[in-house]
Amino acid sequence: MQLARLMDAMIGYDHGDAKRIQHFVKVHDFATAIGKLEGLDEETQFILESASILHDIGIHISEQKYGSSSGKYQELEGPAEAEKLMREVGGYTESQMDRIKYLIGHHHTYHEINGMDYQILVEADFLVNLYEDGESKETAEAVRSRIFRTKTGIRFLSQMFGI
Repeated sequence: MQLARLMDAMIGYDHGDAKRIQHFVKVHDFATAIGKLEGLDEETQFILESASILHDIGIHISEQKYGSSSGKYQELEGPAEAEKLMREVGGYTESQMDRIKYLIGHHHTYHEINGMDYQILVEADFLVNLYEDGESKETAEAVRSRIFRTKTGIRFLSQMFGI
């Protein structure tokens, strides 16, 4: 129920921005499936799913402050916005919020990925972005070899792009 409430709050946060809402819902679905198929424990799965719903929460404020939705600005602005929404929804421990904010603050940073929740969030976001951006099979192959590490994420990407 808590994840459903968080998704409801995030849809309200992105009110009028169907593209961004569709994006985080798809990232959440991929992250959920990858996490479960990779056998994450319940706590890590919960953190992953929460972070996947909130991962791009910094976009609107980045566009307002910097005139850009660049990943570096999302990482800078997203954690504080996410904390506000998590506190509004309630039910998060401080340690859960800290990890979720960390994931949001690093989801466009692809070196030194620490933790399966981080790895899966990055993979799920790439699965959606590669499709939404109309990227080629060759680009998908390059990303697969550079970024993807989970068996499930590799399989999903390979099947999506016919690699």
